[in-house]
Amino acid sequence: MERHFTRELELLKRDMLNTGALALAAIRKAISALTRRDADLAQQVIEADRPLHDRELRVEEECLKLLALYQPVASDLRFITSVIKINSTIERTGDVAANIARRVRYLSKRPPLNIELDFEGIGKNVINMLDRALQAFIELSADKANEVLDMDAEVDEAYRRMNKQLIEFIKFHPDQVEDALQTMNLCRHLERAADRATDIAEQVLYIVTGRSVHKAKDRLDSEGNKP
Repeated sequence: MERHFTRELELLKRDMLNTGALALAAIRKAISALTRRDADLAQQVIEADRPLHDRELRVEEECLKLLALYQPVASDLRFITSVIKINSTIERTGDVAANIARRVRYLSKRPPLNIELDFEGIGKNVINMLDRALQAFIELSADKANEVLDMDAEVDEAYRRMNKQLIEFIKFHPDQVEDALQTMNLCRHLERAADRATDIAEQVLYIVTGRSVHKAKDRLDSEGNKP
C-alpha cells in the first residue's frame, strides 16, 4: 500500500510539472507577443487557456482521490494539500497569460504609445520567477523558493515605475487615454504573474518547513528558520 501511494505521489508530481510547463510556455508566448506586438501569437495564447483549465480539474480530482483513499498525514498531507493550491495557482497563471494576450491583441491594432516602457526587462524577470518557482517545487528546495520571494520586489518596483510613467503620459496625451489605460492593465497582469510565482514559492516553503509564509518578510530555510 505504501509503495503504491509513493508511486501515486510521483505521478501527481509529474502531472503538476507538465501543467506548470504549459503555464510557463503561455507566459513566455504572451510576453513575446507583447514585445513583438504580435496579435497572431497573442491569439494562440488565448486559445491555449482552456486545455490548461481542463488539466487543473484533472489534477484536483487526483488529489482528492488520494486524500480519500490513503488518508495521508504529516508531510504527505502537506504535500497533497499544497499541490491543490499550487495547481490552482498554475491555472490562474494561464489566465494571466490570456489576459496579457487580450491586451496585446487590442494594442497591436493601435498606434504605439510614444513612451519607453521596459516590457522586455519585467517580462524576463517574470519568466525567471515562474521558472525558478517550478524548479523549487520539482526539487522541494527552500533555497530556490526564497530566491523567488527575493525577486518579487524588483518586479513590484518595475510595475510602479511603469504605472507612474503612464500616469504622466496621460496628463500630456488625453487623446490616448484608452490605450494608456489598456497598457496599465497589461502592466498589472505582468505584476500578477510574478505574484503567482511567489504563491507557488510560499507553498513550496510550507511543504518543506510545515510553516506558512507570506513573501520575502517571512523567508525560511529548509529547517523552518529565518535565515
